[in-house]
Amino acid sequence: MPKTMMEALGMEIVELSPEKVVATMPVNGSTHQPFGYLHGGASVALAETVASVGTYNLIDQDNEACFGLEINANHIRSKRDGIVTATGTPLHKGKSTMVWDIKLTDEENKLICISRCTVAVTPKRK
Repeated sequence: MPKTMMEALGMEIVELSPEKVVATMPVNGSTHQPFGYLHGGASVALAETVASVGTYNLIDQDNEACFGLEINANHIRSKRDGIVTATGTPLHKGKSTMVWDIKLTDEENKLICISRCTVAVTPKRK
């Protein structure tokens, strides 16, 4: 999406269904921390993007909005370059909240980060 964090960090949604969202992000200077490794914040941004896009896909987009409410992440493995892939699956699809499980993996399917994100669903303001 233009002029968003997705564009700034090079995120791309590659699969979107009611039961799964998959997105990729490059590991490069835009997503590095100062020491040349994937920034934990970039991983969390990718995880929340997957959860938010997944929730948006499930709500009444004309009358509802969604916002990240809570997120946690465990950073398992470092990465210097290449691509990370985030796969999110809904654990709970409620009327006012949705909870997503997101796993970030590298090109060899090695686990980079595990995240859980709760997304709030609210009525749109008129």
